[in-house]
Amino acid sequence: MDFEDLVTALAPPRNRVGKSDGDHEHHLYEGAVMIAYAMHLLRTEGAQHVRIHPDGEHGKQFDFSGWLERRQFRKISTIGTTAYGGGYENAAGQTITVNPRSGLGDVVAEVGDHVISAECKGGIINTKHSGQVSRLYKGLCETVGMLMATPSQGRQVAVVPLTRSTLRLAERLAPRCALAGIEIALVSSRGEVMNVKSPQGAERATSAAK
Repeated sequence: MDFEDLVTALAPPRNRVGKSDGDHEHHLYEGAVMIAYAMHLLRTEGAQHVRIHPDGEHGKQFDFSGWLERRQFRKISTIGTTAYGGGYENAAGQTITVNPRSGLGDVVAEVGDHVISAECKGGIINTKHSGQVSRLYKGLCETVGMLMATPSQGRQVAVVPLTRSTLRLAERLAPRCALAGIEIALVSSRGEVMNVKSPQGAERATSAAK
C-alpha cells in the first residue's frame, strides 16, 4: 500500500519555524489516519465493509470524498448533511461508509465472526517541536484510554501516526496493552500500517520510521 496524498504540508506558525524536518510541517490529520486504516482493513484483513465516523473538524481537514474518488470508490448513497457523508463502493464490491456521527468508534469493520474497532489520532509527523511531539504522545495515550473505557466487541486497535517518538512509546505500551486486549497500529506517511504488538512487529516499524 502506497498513498502519496495523505499528508498535508503547511508552513509552520512563527513559534514553530525551524522545528520541523524541512521548511513545511507534514500533517497526517486524524481523518487521513482513519482512511488509511480503513484501506488497510479492506486490503489486508479481509474486510468487505468498513465504517468511518469522523466529526466536523475531520471533514474540514481532510477531503474524504475526493480521496476515495481518486481510488475509484464511487459515492452510492448519502448520509447526513455533509458533502462527504455516505457510502462509497469500488469495482470489487468493497464499501466504505463515512458517517459523521460520534460515539461509534473511529473505524469499525466486521471481519468473519468478530468486530475490529479502532480509535485514531493524527499529528505532525516531521516535527521536533516539544509541544507537538508531546501531542503525539498524548494522542496514543488517549486512544488507548478510549478503548479501555469502551466495552470490547472484538479486536480493539489504537491507531496513530508513525514517528520515532510514537514508536518508542508504542513499544513500551504494547505489552501492557496486550494484557488488556488492545493492539497498537502506526500509520506511515504513505499509508503503511505497522502493528506493534510483538518484538518482531516493533522491528518492522523501526525500519519504516528511519
